[in-house]
Amino acid sequence: MSNIPAELKYADSHEWLRKEEDGTMTVGITFHAQELLGDIVFVELPEIGTKLAAKDRVGVVESVKAASDIYAPLAGEITAVNENLASAPETANSDPYGQGWFFKIKPDNPTDYDSLLGAEQYAAIAG
Repeated sequence: MSNIPAELKYADSHEWLRKEEDGTMTVGITFHAQELLGDIVFVELPEIGTKLAAKDRVGVVESVKAASDIYAPLAGEITAVNENLASAPETANSDPYGQGWFFKIKPDNPTDYDSLLGAEQYAAIAG
């Protein structure tokens, strides 16, 4: 469980979420997801202002092994994207829960966060 921080919430599509003080949620891919993908070489992120429904496709992560879609774990509006991933996509491998975050979303319904998976529930899915 050391690669699944207890203070975060998770989606079954392998994204993590962290609730920020301003009410937004920071989203990235999990350690498990980046491990399965291998060396990440490109990340396509959504545009700021994009409105999404839960489970909408938000972007793509490309690695030397495969390409994988990124999904919105909850409904809301994109408020920020991690521009550093354009020049350093490998950050999603080296620091998936820190500098490798993907985007921030302002949820339509903040309580949706509570219905996402906890660390133990995600660990059961991730294996």
